[in-house]
Amino acid sequence: MAALVRIPTVLRPATGGATVVSVEGATIGEVLDALTATYPSIRGQLLNEDGTLHRFLNVYVNDDDVRYLGGVSAIVAADDEITLLPAVAGGAI
Repeated sequence: MAALVRIPTVLRPATGGATVVSVEGATIGEVLDALTATYPSIRGQLLNEDGTLHRFLNVYVNDDDVRYLGGVSAIVAADDEITLLPAVAGGAI
């Protein structure tokens, strides 16, 4: 099953500038594994060494946070839209 993964601006250099990538996988873990197999330099920004989601990355399947859907075990259906959203911090008062 192919899902569409939306790539945020900060991660686009790792995907050759692609804004959307079609990736096969039945779970978020499989989708992210396939994504990082194609674009290896993105792995450290998405996953920890043990394969869990990086804590500063929010992942949504059709606008639902995967942390509440089972994390990397969350089911992905054909034509689902996956959004990667790295946390943004910083600023000064």
